[in-house]
Amino acid sequence: MWVGAALSTMFCFGANNMIFKWSTTKGYSKIHIQLYFYLIAFILTLIYGLIVGLHNLNFASVVLGAIIGVLNTNGNIQMSKAFEKGPASITSSLISMNAIIPILSAALIFHEHITLLQWIGIIIMICSAVLIQYSPSNHMHIEYLPWMMRISFAILSLGVLGILMKASTYLHIQPLNMLICMYGGGTVYLMINSFIQKEKWQTPEAKIGFVVGIISVIGYSCYFFALQTGIASIVFSIVSLSCLVVVCGSFVVFHEKLKLYQIVGIITALMGIIFTKI
Repeated sequence: MWVGAALSTMFCFGANNMIFKWSTTKGYSKIHIQLYFYLIAFILTLIYGLIVGLHNLNFASVVLGAIIGVLNTNGNIQMSKAFEKGPASITSSLISMNAIIPILSAALIFHEHITLLQWIGIIIMICSAVLIQYSPSNHMHIEYLPWMMRISFAILSLGVLGILMKASTYLHIQPLNMLICMYGGGTVYLMINSFIQKEKWQTPEAKIGFVVGIISVIGYSCYFFALQTGIASIVFSIVSLSCLVVVCGSFVVFHEKLKLYQIVGIITALMGIIFTKI
């Protein structure tokens, strides 16, 4: 059941990344779209929480949830800025390595028991995620120091995010409480960034944000469920394969051609999932 939840998260995150990719070609602001979807997701989860009742919403859940929201939005912002400083293909591949941080923490900090075959599956999935996203280019303009700084900030933000999400389940914090606080904290952080950046507002950004917000709520709900009931190291590995959805989606929607190494990456990613379930 938890593997299905992790796969649902993978598809939801991949779908959102597909939407972000499409919106970039239209010149829409990623910060504005994120702000809309965080705000909408916050309103939806808060209304649902008020209907069913908020239980054990304490200071720890508020602070931890807000930090997770800030880390997630900051990771996405740093990643988009890293794309401006260096080759997008290598940037994506390097940032995808952030999954190693929560995977190792699950084994070392939370003392998860992982078999040798599962470790092989995890390694295969991580390598597949890097392989799928890599696209060699002969025309590379790199502002090396700011590029590496943005990548490092993105890896750190997204990696620590995974650790804190696992910690929230370890502390038995209600997933609904975490979602409300996460979206609330992310909304405030994005409002500040929007005020600083002063980008032009466009009407379609709200519509896109609404769709992404709904998908995000579904994805993160499945994410917390998978972390609560399953093996976190495997969950993080499966979720990191959201790039697989983007590659396959680009093939279907944007008619992009799949390169041989990407096909190999897709096949090995599926093999990795199978290994973790043997």
